[in-house]
Amino acid sequence: MGSHTAAAVVIVAESEVEAPGAGTSTEDRTRNCSFFTVNSGETRHEGEKTVKKCNCPGLGLFYTLLSALSFSVGSLLVKKIEDIHSVEISAIRCIFQMLFILPGLIYFKTGFLGPKGQRIFLFLRGFLGSSAMILLYYAVQVMPLADATVITFSSPVFTTILACIFLKEMCSIWDLGFMACTITGVVLIARPPFLFGSHLEGIEGDYTNHLKGTLAAVASAVGAASTMVVLRKMGKSVHYLLSIWYYAIIGLIECIITLFVIREWRLPSCGIDRWFLMFISVFGLGGQIFLTKALQIEKAGPVAIMKTMDVVFAFIFQFLFLHHSPTWWTVGGALCVVVSTAGTAVRKWCTSLRKASHNEI
Repeated sequence: MGSHTAAAVVIVAESEVEAPGAGTSTEDRTRNCSFFTVNSGETRHEGEKTVKKCNCPGLGLFYTLLSALSFSVGSLLVKKIEDIHSVEISAIRCIFQMLFILPGLIYFKTGFLGPKGQRIFLFLRGFLGSSAMILLYYAVQVMPLADATVITFSSPVFTTILACIFLKEMCSIWDLGFMACTITGVVLIARPPFLFGSHLEGIEGDYTNHLKGTLAAVASAVGAASTMVVLRKMGKSVHYLLSIWYYAIIGLIECIITLFVIREWRLPSCGIDRWFLMFISVFGLGGQIFLTKALQIEKAGPVAIMKTMDVVFAFIFQFLFLHHSPTWWTVGGALCVVVSTAGTAVRKWCTSLRKASHNEI
C-alpha cells in the first residue's frame, strides 16, 4: 500500500451482518470511531470526513451488493456443513483470520498488544465480536437461514440503544419506535407457542432448537452492537489491524476452550466439508473487502440501506439450495426488521446531512 492509507472495515460477527456506521451519524463515526481513513488519490470533503472521489456513479453500491452476496454465501456454506459444530467452524475461521492479519501487523509495526490504556477495550472488542460470530453460526445451523439472517441484521437498532445508554448519545422517539418494530419482527419469526399456538409451520426440527437459534441470533445481534459501541469508545487511538487481531486471537481461545468443554472437536471429513470451510473464510474476507471499498467511495447511509440485500439473498438461497419456503410470518418479521434497520440508517443519514449543511452556513 506504500505511503497511502487504505480503507478498512472492522470485522464483526458475520453477519457479518451490518454495515459499519449504520446505526450512527456521520459526525459520531468521524469523532469516535476509526472505521476508515482515506488519503490516497483524489478526494472530496464531506463535513469532517474525507471520502475518496469516485468517477463511476453507483460503484459503491455495487460493491455493497457484492459484499452482501459474499456474506450470504458464507452463511449458506455454514448451513450446508452438518457434521461440524458451529464453534469449530468459528475456530477455523479465526485461524484463517490470523493468517491474513499477521503480515499486516508486521508491515505496519503495530505490535501485538496495543496501547496500555486501550487493552481492556481491545479485549472486550475481541470477546464480544467473536462471541457474536459463534452465536451467529450456531443460529444458522439450527434454524432457517433467512430467519437467522433477519434477526442478526437488527444489530444497528441495538447499537443505537446501547450507544444511548453507555455513550450518552441522544435517543429519539424514532429510535424507540424502530426498536419496537425490531422486537415485533423477532417475535413474528420466533412465534412463541403461547401466542401462536403449538402447531407451527416452517420450523426446522423441533421448536426447542428454533427457540435456541432465535435466542442465539438475538444475542449475536446484541454482541455485534456492543462491539460497535466499544470500537467507538476506543476512537482512533488503536490501529484497525490490532482490533481485528484481538478478534481472531480471543475468538480462537474462546472456541478452543468451548470445544474442550463440550467435547465436540473433530477432524473435518475429507471431501466437500473441507472445501466449504475454506470457502467460508474466503467469502467472509471477500465480503469485508467489498464493504471496505464501498465505504471508501460512498456515504454510510446508502451503504447501510443496500446491505438489506443480505436478507433478500438469504431468502433466495434458502428457497433454491435448502428447499425451504418461508412462511408469511417469517416474511412479515423480515419486513419489520428491515424497515426498522433501514429507517435507523436513513434517519441518521439525514441528521448528518443537516448538520453538515448547518456547519457550512
